[in-house]
Amino acid sequence: MKILLAVMAFVLAGCVSKPPGIEPVANFDSARYLGKWYEIARLDHSFERGLSRVSAEYSLRDDGGIKVVNRGYNAEKKEWKQSEGKAYFVEKPDVGFLKVSFFGPFYGSYIVFDLDRDKYGYSLVSGPDRDNLWLLSRTPTMDEATKKRLVDKAQALGFDTSKLIYVDQSPLSQ
Repeated sequence: MKILLAVMAFVLAGCVSKPPGIEPVANFDSARYLGKWYEIARLDHSFERGLSRVSAEYSLRDDGGIKVVNRGYNAEKKEWKQSEGKAYFVEKPDVGFLKVSFFGPFYGSYIVFDLDRDKYGYSLVSGPDRDNLWLLSRTPTMDEATKKRLVDKAQALGFDTSKLIYVDQSPLSQ
């Protein structure tokens, strides 16, 4: 039984790890990070597959964590999909390294490794490995120069940016 528990602890801890060479931002201000973010680009994964107009809204939880509400539109089904999760800091609260859960006791890494320090207007986020990447913005669009710089940085850090999905953020027609 002890071996099984040790293996489970190791597996779960592995989900809250950092890819080699990816460092979370320091002097992270969670209060400034709260609010709505729009997904500009992402690497594909099953829980967002086929979704457009994806956004994430972050707010404080009573237990000191962060409430996460992800929302996206499935054009094929003509419906919105939404999931609610919770996030907590892995290290210190001023380091952009959090663990997030949408499914009970299972957590995954949420690593802010680039951030607009002036306005908190954009961020680059990694998961526990280089198969997870999100480019987020406070606005539904991002200027091309900033987008290119951030994508180039992600590529230089070993993410396969040729597989990025650029998210349609256009308003739904009435």
